[in-house]
Amino acid sequence: MNKGFKEFLFEDVVSKNKGFLRGPFGGSLKKEIFVSKGKNTYKVYEQGVVLRKNIEIGDYYIKEEYFNQTMYRFEVCPRDFLVSCSGANYGAIFQMPESIEKGIINQALLRIRLNNKLIDDSYFDYFFSHHLVNQIIGKKGDSTIPNFPPVSVLKKLKIKIHSDVGHQKQIAKVLSDLDAKIEVNNKINQELEAMAKTLYDYWFVQFDFPDANGKPYKSSGGKMVFNEALNRDIPEGWEDGVLTDIANITMGQSPSGSSYNEDGIGIVFYQGSTDFGSRFPTVRKYTTEPSRMAEENDILLSVRAPVGTLNQAMESCCIGRGLAALREKEGSISFLWSQMEYFKQIFDRRNSSGTTFGSITKDDLFNLKLCIPNKEVLEKFKKIVDPFHAKIVVNSKENQKLSELRDWLLPMLMNGQVRVAHSHADENLGAVEQELDMVAEDSGKYDI
Repeated sequence: MNKGFKEFLFEDVVSKNKGFLRGPFGGSLKKEIFVSKGKNTYKVYEQGVVLRKNIEIGDYYIKEEYFNQTMYRFEVCPRDFLVSCSGANYGAIFQMPESIEKGIINQALLRIRLNNKLIDDSYFDYFFSHHLVNQIIGKKGDSTIPNFPPVSVLKKLKIKIHSDVGHQKQIAKVLSDLDAKIEVNNKINQELEAMAKTLYDYWFVQFDFPDANGKPYKSSGGKMVFNEALNRDIPEGWEDGVLTDIANITMGQSPSGSSYNEDGIGIVFYQGSTDFGSRFPTVRKYTTEPSRMAEENDILLSVRAPVGTLNQAMESCCIGRGLAALREKEGSISFLWSQMEYFKQIFDRRNSSGTTFGSITKDDLFNLKLCIPNKEVLEKFKKIVDPFHAKIVVNSKENQKLSELRDWLLPMLMNGQVRVAHSHADENLGAVEQELDMVAEDSGKYDI
């Protein structure tokens, strides 16, 4: 079953002399030694770089002279792995790209430099993030403050990896192909959302929707009429209204805490925005006593801080008191979604000006004022934008399946229960051969 796998000490698969290195003591990087970025300076890389996987984060620098005298041991090189070693997110890992500013690690980071004759970078990234980190965290000792164990402990950890680096690359290729497809879908969704927002702003904020001649209405001299309720000019023939004129709204109500479970019994339950993802919420809890319900494709709105944050229901679900469910009366989501994004911008501006919205009441939500366009313009907008939202749903559902497949495959590949054939693994995972006696019965039924 585990043919080709071999047990190593962690210290065996890193560079012999500089494989592990914790950042310098905090006293070596006191505030007074930091300088502005210049030609002869070194950047001090901090945890944010790892947590957000962005080398641009941080603006602390030291002089080249100080680097040469004291900090040279802590230098960061391309392809080094940096690991967050303290705080709530300790254990996060990030590989530095080929092009980076010269710099050093700070005291909250661990630098790992691999021996690539024994372990592939991409393979290690998956192996560490989804397997080894759990073993490391279990070795942290009895301290109540979350911190990584000392390097001396890390060195002696026993790890089992495939001994053939070429096979490691194939395993990483299978997993990275899945992640690449997920990332492509995410980028497409971001572009579609940006396009929908731009069109909404252009048509319903600037009022430059196409007129009868296909020209931008307001910019081409379209008639505008002052509306007292909205305290602004709006296109002739348009009306003022409130949110309940265009949406059916359900305010959430939390069921009894004794009805909650994480075993999939009952109905999916979302308490508030803590369950939200970038567009769709993550299922964490279920309830056997559902109270207020949202339906598939309803807009889920956070009515507590952060007020106005949006997600979309992927299924019929119970919503708690931190949420409201909105359904557009015209039967699609596109205009209402953009309108709620516009309201969110207003809430955010008020928050930044010092008027904090800890929550929004039912009456306030129901009576949010808005401009209601004429039916012809609204139908044109939906004809363009409805397909954007439909594609976002398709991509997101595909990503959910891809993520589930990746998360199922990863431990199987890492322990040899599923192996990659010597032929190159393609994007459809056609070269993954399964050891059916060791995996779930439906493991071969995926299709990408």
